Amino acid sequence: MSTARILLRTLVLASVTAGLVVPAVAVSAQPSVSELTQQINKESEELAKVVESYNRLTEESKATRAAVEELDTKLGPLQDELARAEIEVGQIAVTAYKSGGLSTASALLDSGSSDGFLDRLGTLDHLARDRQQRLSNFTSTQVTYLAEQEKLQAALAKQEAQVKELADRKKSIEADIDKLMDKREEAYGAATESGSSYSGEIPSVAGAAGVAVEFAYGAIGKPYVWASSGPNGYDCSGLTLAAWRAAGKSLPHNAAMQWDRVAKINRGDLAPGDLVFYNNLAHVGLYVGDGKVIHAPTFGRTVELASVDMMAPYGYGRVR
Repeated sequence: MSTARILLRTLVLASVTAGLVVPAVAVSAQPSVSELTQQINKESEELAKVVESYNRLTEESKATRAAVEELDTKLGPLQDELARAEIEVGQIAVTAYKSGGLSTASALLDSGSSDGFLDRLGTLDHLARDRQQRLSNFTSTQVTYLAEQEKLQAALAKQEAQVKELADRKKSIEADIDKLMDKREEAYGAATESGSSYSGEIPSVAGAAGVAVEFAYGAIGKPYVWASSGPNGYDCSGLTLAAWRAAGKSLPHNAAMQWDRVAKINRGDLAPGDLVFYNNLAHVGLYVGDGKVIHAPTFGRTVELASVDMMAPYGYGRVR
């Protein structure tokens, strides 16, 4: 075989070999921006559920602590009344029956006819019975309060243990967030969005709903901050809470708890100020009209105006 023919054969084999190697290189290529976005969205949804669990636990602990404080406030005066009632009953008993006879009681009630004495003795007995009944009522109420207090203290201890458990998981959660930020930086060249405030026209809406809508527009461009209700950043339920707080309405800092609080409405009844829930109640946004919601999306992103169908809605609610 000639030298030229051997050289040509070698070049052809090299080309074929190179062609066979190309797919292997493609397999080891870095994920595309689209693939990274899908990964980020998936992990963000899981982290959002953790955030909402934290928010719910915080709300429940706050409510239990308030109930304990309210019960303590009731118990203080009750204990004082109980002590006074016990003293009164004791004084009446001692006055009427000391020395084993009725002479002291008679002197106390003033001397006079036997009929008058019996009347006054009856009055003393009635007074004793009245004080004893009061004492019994106070004691019964105290027993009820103490039982309720014990139950609340047990619930609070359990919730605080869960809070501690969540605090112990905090490092793991933060590590997950850091991974998300690294992925965002890889995909977009920056770990977080540099959101800008809204400069368009804000729709005019009457009443309290208008105040909530205007507040939400004012929050556009602020960063997502988990477990935050502003003013420098928000998570999803923190934003809806803050918007309606500005309008004079109170909402819990948790999407599922907000769902429990609102009046349920149909899609066709949506009006500005209503809440739209997503992701099995792990996400919520504020409807502002024209098929749009304002929401705090997830880690690394900022509050934005988006389509009400940015994801499949779970349901719709009106703040009462």
